[in-house]
Amino acid sequence: MKKIVIPVLMAAGILAMTSCKKDPIKNLEGDEGQIYITKHSDSVNFSSFRTFSIADSVAVIQNNKLLGKELTDVDAAYIKAVKDQLTQRGYTLVSKDQNPELGITVSQIYNTSTGVFDYGSYWDPYYGSYWGPDYWGYGGYGYYFPSYYYGTYSITEGAMSIDVFNLKDVKESNKISGIWNGLLRGTGVFSVSAANKGVKALFDQSSYFKAS
Repeated sequence: MKKIVIPVLMAAGILAMTSCKKDPIKNLEGDEGQIYITKHSDSVNFSSFRTFSIADSVAVIQNNKLLGKELTDVDAAYIKAVKDQLTQRGYTLVSKDQNPELGITVSQIYNTSTGVFDYGSYWDPYYGSYWGPDYWGYGGYGYYFPSYYYGTYSITEGAMSIDVFNLKDVKESNKISGIWNGLLRGTGVFSVSAANKGVKALFDQSSYFKAS
């Protein structure tokens, strides 16, 4: 399943100019351009759990819809990284038919948004762009766009998500409760090399998440 995760900006007559738009994370290297977000249930004692099981494939979710499940090299790297982190923290990996106390899923999440961009309200009435009026050989002339000049855009953002569920108390509470989530966003998260560093960063900022 091929997925494209890039911002796209289209407007008549300005393609050359949009290609020069500054990218705020362009000059960041490696995981400097990545964001690690974690959240957890305050009422849960994570040291009360001992065993865990993790899904053997990764869910692909786009705009809140499940597209299917897959297991690429990147997916496998994330699953292994989660296993490694949890075993290092004192938890024991078991199969799903051995009544694990924690259930874990890994997902690729994509969300797309679209809209309209009014260039009349964006461009400077004189300079208009990164180039001054002299660039085109028309010194003294200013740039402008009429009020009806607009462009459309479509942006797809992607992230890797790790969800942990409480299976230990299912019979007592009659529900499966999510107790922890880790989200990785930014440059290069969909790569094998990002898996270990990214997952480790999530658990490093979750010091409470350990068996003992």
